[in-house]
Amino acid sequence: MDFRGGEEAGRRMGEIGYNGECHCGAIGFRYKCAASPAKWSVRACQCRFCRTHDALSTSDPASHIVFKASDPAHLQRYRFGLKTADFLLCRNCGVYIGAIIETPNGRFGIINTRALTPQPENCATALPITYDGEAVADRVVRREGRWSPVSGVSW
Repeated sequence: MDFRGGEEAGRRMGEIGYNGECHCGAIGFRYKCAASPAKWSVRACQCRFCRTHDALSTSDPASHIVFKASDPAHLQRYRFGLKTADFLLCRNCGVYIGAIIETPNGRFGIINTRALTPQPENCATALPITYDGEAVADRVVRREGRWSPVSGVSW
């Protein structure tokens, strides 16, 4: 996945850019944040989807994400449970890279840290978390407040 300018171009006001993509490179993201990976809020959601994908998610309202697809035909959006967000998977290799929600307040997303290339050193330890019993309105409010703004989508 080509994100022009590399990591150095991602530095603005202390931000560092981190790239991630699926195994075959058809879909990916650039996560820009000021916090070091050791300070990230990494979550190991205990829902069946996240457990079967061995996903570890992170986001930061002070960061932002750009999602890209070099081959949009390989992008699979998947909704489950309360159907409030699109979980982004590659149709070719099956890798889950992140999720996006669109609300009247904007677009917000999370990344799967397992899709980062390369994997950052000293990444924070993931904390198990469950959202069972969360109402739709509460889930949307939580995601708007905790997920990263999505500053670009290219597909």
